[in-house]
Amino acid sequence: MPSTTEQAISWEAERAELEAVLHSHLFARSPALSQLLSYLCEKTFAGETDQIKEYSIAIDVFERRDTFDQDADSIVRVQANRLRKRLHDYYATDGANHSLRISIPVGQYVPAFEKSELEPGTPVPLPASQTSAASGWRPSRKQVLILCGLLGCIAVGLTTFLVRSSNHQPVAQSYEAPQAAPQNPVGLPVGDEIRILAGAARKYVDHAGKLWSPDVFFSGGASTSSPIQHIWRTQDPIIYRSSRQGDFTYNIPLKPGIYELHLHFAETFYGPESPAGGGEGSRVITITANGTPLLHDFDVLADSGGDRTAEVKVFPDISPAADGQLHLAFSSTAGASAMVSAIEILPGVRGHVRPVRIVARDVPYYSDDSRWWSPDTYFKGGQLSTSQQATSGTDDPEFYETERWGHFSYAIPVAPGRYTATLYFVEHQGTRAQNANAARADEAADRVFNIFCNGKEVVANLNLREEAGENRPLVRRVRGLEANAQGKLLLEFVPVTGYATVTAIEVIPE
Repeated sequence: MPSTTEQAISWEAERAELEAVLHSHLFARSPALSQLLSYLCEKTFAGETDQIKEYSIAIDVFERRDTFDQDADSIVRVQANRLRKRLHDYYATDGANHSLRISIPVGQYVPAFEKSELEPGTPVPLPASQTSAASGWRPSRKQVLILCGLLGCIAVGLTTFLVRSSNHQPVAQSYEAPQAAPQNPVGLPVGDEIRILAGAARKYVDHAGKLWSPDVFFSGGASTSSPIQHIWRTQDPIIYRSSRQGDFTYNIPLKPGIYELHLHFAETFYGPESPAGGGEGSRVITITANGTPLLHDFDVLADSGGDRTAEVKVFPDISPAADGQLHLAFSSTAGASAMVSAIEILPGVRGHVRPVRIVARDVPYYSDDSRWWSPDTYFKGGQLSTSQQATSGTDDPEFYETERWGHFSYAIPVAPGRYTATLYFVEHQGTRAQNANAARADEAADRVFNIFCNGKEVVANLNLREEAGENRPLVRRVRGLEANAQGKLLLEFVPVTGYATVTAIEVIPE
């Protein structure tokens, strides 16, 4: 058995690197992330990596009680994702010339210590985006915000002009260079958010780190719960296991303004495999907001395409009534009681829905351009996987570490209108085993797949290795997409050879 002295010496460089990271300005202003990183590293130094589990981290670092339920509280996953991003930022700035680097691999909590190709003290050239700062001028935050706002207005105006002048041409597709990420003509509104779990008595923190409150502001109806464990098209089945049913209303106080309303449903009682039997037509609902119809003769099961499936309806341009409340009324049109699983109210953008950004991982992600990406949602089929192969040709290689692969689809809820979907891909080395036609895992077999939107082919015979090469990102932008009758963009990834794949999806109104 090695001596204590030998063990201490073996971690000397790693301890020194940990101290350098913790004393940097990026971590000094974030004690929670510093504590988490210190805990993970010290456990590793002590040879206790087998104790680095989500439960123990929640208890030891975030002071959760011993009744901690990782299904109901995603604090560890959310904070670990923030830590990965903060370490990435550190080694892109203050620690850029360090020969040893600390990382937290996606899907794990045990830290990795990796040797860099740079020698200590090697000067690192500034990226082009920082040359102005290096020359002595650095724009203020206010100037940056004003400039971004002006660019956003120009982008909106240009987009509107192009759409009107296109005379509604058929769906177009084009290849985009990996470095040319699409600009956001809308931006994410900032303001109060309300999330209510209908029929629930407990709060819940979802995979995105968002807090859902117990049932509140209701009148009438009855709370119900379902024992069903799996709900399609969500990583958070807890949201859909409870509901309020009957004829009922919600009177939700709101500040003046424009909001976006999301109503969540899942039919867990009726269906071909349910004890109650039934199917389409078993539950039909009418819903109004401040007396204005939102949904008439709405059938959850028919709209979602099956029972035990998360269904989200999106309504922009929602405002409170004169009394400062949003009055939602749910009534049974025919058959069984009306129902709702959850209500979500977000700051809105007049005239269209907020951008949708989804990355294929189980936690949210902040990209290098400061955009927030939701953890994987709205999917059905396929599997998540992570690659340790570094992606070149991008300023944000961590973004491309994960993928959903297989034969799968995304049913993205939107309001009526036209949309641009931007799809992000990468073909990593070491993914040969995903190709069903490869005789050996090390064969360089290509994968080929098609992509459909609402049944129409929008990308044909996509071969990532042929178009971009290995470990290099490929970005495809598809314009002119329109919601189907169910208010969705149904994106289907269909294999031709091997399996389909996608890293992230962005949907922006045109």
